[in-house]
Amino acid sequence: MSHNLLKGKRGIIFGALDERSIAWKVAQVAHAEGASFTLTNAPIALRMGTINKLAEECNAEIIPADATSVEDLENLFTKSMEVLGGKIDFVLHSIGMSPNVRKGKDYGDLNYDWLMKTLDVSAISFHKVMQTAEKLDAMNEWGSIMALSYIAAQRTFPDYSDMAHAKAMLESIARSYGERFARLKKVRVNTISQSPTMTTAGTGVGGFDVFYDYADKMSPLGNASAEDCAKYCVMYFSDFTRMVTMQNLMHDGGFSTSGITDRLIEDLKKDK
Repeated sequence: MSHNLLKGKRGIIFGALDERSIAWKVAQVAHAEGASFTLTNAPIALRMGTINKLAEECNAEIIPADATSVEDLENLFTKSMEVLGGKIDFVLHSIGMSPNVRKGKDYGDLNYDWLMKTLDVSAISFHKVMQTAEKLDAMNEWGSIMALSYIAAQRTFPDYSDMAHAKAMLESIARSYGERFARLKKVRVNTISQSPTMTTAGTGVGGFDVFYDYADKMSPLGNASAEDCAKYCVMYFSDFTRMVTMQNLMHDGGFSTSGITDRLIEDLKKDK
């Protein structure tokens, strides 16, 4: 059921790879709520994924962009404003990649060049997106910029490795640029700390299935789905959340504030 929360709003959505992607779900919900937007991803991701199907469904133009390239981002924002007919009201940064995690490098044996790549792709790109938007004066007043994070920014999860550092940096950038953008253009900047989600990227982390099950049992409401995350994200693109900025918003079924749950206790009893 649509509420026209984003009627007349224009946006850019980064990171929709396939139907399992949170960004894919955000695009579907944003479209249903009346938004127009462009879709973007790195050229290699566009070749690997099925984004053309989403673009057709949402009547959205695809503009390839490497989010670590300022030149690509300048082209993305300029073309998006041309295609959409005006400045941008919302941006979703749903980008994360770690060569160390992908290649199974132990945390005590990291490749530091790959670590720098992790930080550039997964966190510094967020700063580049916002700096580019500011320099091009691409954002409308009271716009909203969101990035997807994870609780490993605050807690240790061994197999998450250097992505934890990237998420911590991402959240720090959101606070720092959030202060700046609020002052300059009343643009708000937030991150959503989402439950472990069965995305293509998420399931690439070692031991993901076991952790997914653990997190589900540690969350009174269970793990938040990609669909629920999309709805939450779209709410923060809407005018109903105009005074929320510089926040890391937990969307995890209660995981982040739970000590232990009855479901987990029952499981532990069975093991005895």
